Amino acid sequence: MNTATVGALLTSIASQNILGENVLWHHEDQAIYWIDIEAALLQRYSLTDAAYSVFALPQRIGSFAFLQPGPQQDFQLIVAFAEGFALYNPQTKALKWLSQPEVQLAGHRFNDGRVNRQGEFWAGTMVENAAISDTQAALYRLDATGQAQPVLGSLCISNGLCWSLDGRTLYHADSPKHQIKQYPYDAATGTVGDAVLFADTPHNAHPDGSTIDAAGYLWNAHWGAGKVVRYRPDGSIDLELTLPVSQPSSVAIGGPNLDLLFITSSRLGLSEAQLAQQPLAGNLFIYQLHGVQGVLENHCDLSPQWLL
Repeated sequence: MNTATVGALLTSIASQNILGENVLWHHEDQAIYWIDIEAALLQRYSLTDAAYSVFALPQRIGSFAFLQPGPQQDFQLIVAFAEGFALYNPQTKALKWLSQPEVQLAGHRFNDGRVNRQGEFWAGTMVENAAISDTQAALYRLDATGQAQPVLGSLCISNGLCWSLDGRTLYHADSPKHQIKQYPYDAATGTVGDAVLFADTPHNAHPDGSTIDAAGYLWNAHWGAGKVVRYRPDGSIDLELTLPVSQPSSVAIGGPNLDLLFITSSRLGLSEAQLAQQPLAGNLFIYQLHGVQGVLENHCDLSPQWLL
């Protein structure tokens, strides 16, 4: 019998993001990190002292992850900026470009990204302006040499990236198609097999950011429908959380006991009337979970020569 529930809303961080995304829990820091894509910001909220910090970035950002700590390391983050993959340090502003596979494609930018169970950073692109683009988006895997290798093509908005607990199944969504798909993943070759439908989402729900919990269930933000949904491993719905905002964008599970649910949201495209009805739009939400635990996020493990 399932006893998993989402408890009370503990707090809402008044970030008022235009497009909040890519929330991550950093266990060593005991802090939540997330981004505002449109405002080109990295944000941090400490659970220890409730301090909220904001770091300006050199350009819009699609996604990021933490680098595996090491000696003599100039960078802290692996980032999919709008124009491509780079190493970055938000304190010193040190920047090192690695790969820009779609920089020549007008109307494209990088979007959702994540580190897999093997420590590789993956990120996908999106067609932001179809009027000036005649090429579709793609999902990329950053290899050990710092180069982006295409994995999936023919996409509109790459989203919902996460992996099963054993790392053998890739979950991915092309948001406008209202589907979350799963793919067998071969870690030895870095390739994915044929897609299998995992879940359909309602017509008003665009599948956005996802995460996997310790039971192997998938959590997904339903952009437009104002919900976060937990799916069983067979793709059936286990529970739904209705939010006070219509555009939740990404989810993560963390906290000292790995039992807190973090959800980013967006104000993008909402009218004045909608914003009046959703005054918390753009905030980060923290809910208490019961009967659910998260798993620690993997850090990106690049070859040492790429970190200097």
